[in-house]
Amino acid sequence: MRVSWRWFLGLIWVGVSATRAGSPVFSDEIPFKIRWPGADFTLATSGGLYKEDDYVIMTTAEKEKYKCLLPSLSSNQEDDMKEYSGPSPAELLEPLFKQSSCSYRIESYWTYEVCHGKHVRQYHEDKETGQKINIQEYYLGTMKKKDSDFLKLSVCSQVPTKNIEGQLTPYYPVEMGHGTQCSLRQNKPRFTTVLYVCHPEAKHEILTIAEVITCQYEVVVLTPLLCPHPKYRFKSSPVNDIFCQALGGSPLRPQSLSQLDREQEELLKPSFSSSSERDQRGSRGVGWWKYEFCYGKHVHQYHEDKEQGKNIVVVGSWNTEDHINWAKKNVARSYHLKDDGAQKVKVVSHFYGHGDVCDLTGKPRQVIVKLKCKESESPHAVTVYMLEPQTCQYVLGVESPVICKILDTADENGFLSIPS
Repeated sequence: MRVSWRWFLGLIWVGVSATRAGSPVFSDEIPFKIRWPGADFTLATSGGLYKEDDYVIMTTAEKEKYKCLLPSLSSNQEDDMKEYSGPSPAELLEPLFKQSSCSYRIESYWTYEVCHGKHVRQYHEDKETGQKINIQEYYLGTMKKKDSDFLKLSVCSQVPTKNIEGQLTPYYPVEMGHGTQCSLRQNKPRFTTVLYVCHPEAKHEILTIAEVITCQYEVVVLTPLLCPHPKYRFKSSPVNDIFCQALGGSPLRPQSLSQLDREQEELLKPSFSSSSERDQRGSRGVGWWKYEFCYGKHVHQYHEDKEQGKNIVVVGSWNTEDHINWAKKNVARSYHLKDDGAQKVKVVSHFYGHGDVCDLTGKPRQVIVKLKCKESESPHAVTVYMLEPQTCQYVLGVESPVICKILDTADENGFLSIPS
């Protein structure tokens, strides 16, 4: 068997699907993970089956040798769901497109705007004192009126799936062409596929944006609208183990991977502090407004002007009792499954109320801060996005490797145990 390996800190996340002839090929649909057992170990009882002749011999750059036993997976995946007679996924998503609502994601330089059923835009704003705003923008895809016929299509019998954060996830694709011309592709228009994924607690936020090939993009949007359809509900997919045993006096696990683990452990030590002498503060944003998140204190929206100083709007302020009351009525922490089937905290949400009074509603602003682990080669990378699902009621997403080490300390109310 020929195998293509892609390594990341001793892990590989590849998958097996079936060709028309029935022989397995590797893809990204089914997750795998390398295990490094000793001479005696027990094979997994779930996932793939194992045969003695399904193995490869691997040699590292340091001449360490390993015999890696591969699981054999069946390509027959029967859909045992009962017949569904409700609205199609297009019909479920139709209110989102009719409302002409938009979702945003703020990266370090670019802001991404997904106006559902209309366009996907990437832009950056600069403004100097006394000057007009300069906007650098690209339309990554737009929806023409004739393209909206997808809303009339019936649901396909085969629902596409994608490995999203290690889980095999069904999605509904919406294609948007006619974007800004791309000079790197003979001035062809940019093109984006928006993948809508069921998430019962989501507010149509953008999970990821990726340029899959030059000037062609893929956007994953989480939405609760698809969840009533049984074929689009989240399903946990098992992680299939590949067992690699040391040969010829090689160490139990390659030395280079062990060294990388130690280095990552040092880099990913949380930089949060519970001491009042040190703020857990993050400031992000582009264009006119920027956002400042001070953990356990406040969320501010502000603009700095050289002449007029700093204009601050309090989006929300921390109050322990208010958060507990909110947590009793909402989900303060959510999980995903670990490789061994155990639950692991994935997102922790905190409520910040008592913001500045909103002129449009006459009520104080409030914000839900979602803290999420995001693996990255840069241990201190931070991604921030701000949504306003209702007038003056916000969702602030904060994603960083720094958060990964503390999420599992969250109790039922979402309170974190942050080391000093």
